[in-house]
Amino acid sequence: MRRVVVTGMGALTPIGNNLSEYWNNIKAGKSGASVITKFDSEKFRSKIACELKEFDPKDHFHVKEIRKYDPFSLYALYTVDQALKNGNIELDTLNKDRIGVIWGSGNGGIQTFQDQMKEYINGDGTPRFTPFFIPRILVDIASGIISIKYGLRGVNFCPVSACATSNTALIEAFNHIKWDKADMIISGGSEAAITESAMGGFASARALSMQNDAPLTASRPFDIERDGFVMGEGAGALILEEYEHAIKRGATIFGEIVGGGQAADAYHLTGTHPEGAGAVLGMNEALREAGLSPKDIDYVNMHATSTPQGDKSELIAVKTVFENHKDLSLSGTKSMTGHLLGAAGAIEGIASIMALRDGVLPPTINTTQIEPDFKDLYHFPLDKGEKKDMTYAMSNTFGFGGHIASVIFKKYSS
Repeated sequence: MRRVVVTGMGALTPIGNNLSEYWNNIKAGKSGASVITKFDSEKFRSKIACELKEFDPKDHFHVKEIRKYDPFSLYALYTVDQALKNGNIELDTLNKDRIGVIWGSGNGGIQTFQDQMKEYINGDGTPRFTPFFIPRILVDIASGIISIKYGLRGVNFCPVSACATSNTALIEAFNHIKWDKADMIISGGSEAAITESAMGGFASARALSMQNDAPLTASRPFDIERDGFVMGEGAGALILEEYEHAIKRGATIFGEIVGGGQAADAYHLTGTHPEGAGAVLGMNEALREAGLSPKDIDYVNMHATSTPQGDKSELIAVKTVFENHKDLSLSGTKSMTGHLLGAAGAIEGIASIMALRDGVLPPTINTTQIEPDFKDLYHFPLDKGEKKDMTYAMSNTFGFGGHIASVIFKKYSS
């Protein structure tokens, strides 16, 4: 069996614009939420989000790139560059026919689509769309742009499974390397959906928090007073590589992927199954592929968006799978980053890998009254990171449409 390891990671998040900044702020329990500055949200029901801080594309990209690419693609390019650099990966020394890109996004160029349509509708009726309109909005275009920039000719596509997207991308990358279809794959996800249309739409779906007067504490997974998620933006990049290929070139290895599970709730357009039926299937499939029992898992980075139904059904699913595994630790890092939609799995996968590497549990912040039926069943690290020696971590993501994707990471040891 071909082992799959992670040899580079990059992060652009509301609590850090690089890997170390992001991880340090996770451990410190920092919230990235604030009142929206990207547009005038006065008339919107939800006026808060987790925006990127001190990140200006003009500081990192040529004006021609900014004109050609939607922000979600720029975020992708930025984090991939990070991942290659901190992994000391020289692509020109490798066989690019065996290097692919599987990159995800749930909403693609929603900012571009919105802006161009507003310009058309508010104008004189003459269509003045930029020639880059179509490529800017396509959800698969970031994957294509990455391959073009680095000349990577291996497998290249974009899976879309709403908020499970980047976990789906990681599972696909994991499988392609296992199947000997590639030696290295750049994977992850990016999202730039703090826009009028996305905020208005999610609010109408009753998915967003309305804690407009207290943005820092609005995202509170597992808390009995949670009222919805806080929108986030950014990207996460992970370089997946076949183990022997990585060893041969003297790679830095951050962690290992050992299993992935996918399933469907087959229940509702936007709501999760009350008993977490799909989540149970996905987690069990990931365990089966990894050859692990529930008792082997030390930590679960929960999907935990802070929605009333979603958190409850996930906790029920965890109880079904893990039963009375008293040593299991659970946390929801969206309490700090907000919900990055299609990019959530990527940054939460990075947090899970760093947790294993450093022996530190990511906390859940803002949560004071955990769901009473679960608070004594498992360990919930709160407020700040806690030390814990761990070998295996699971990361869950669920998406509108009932999509389920769970990934299991292992602490690297040669």
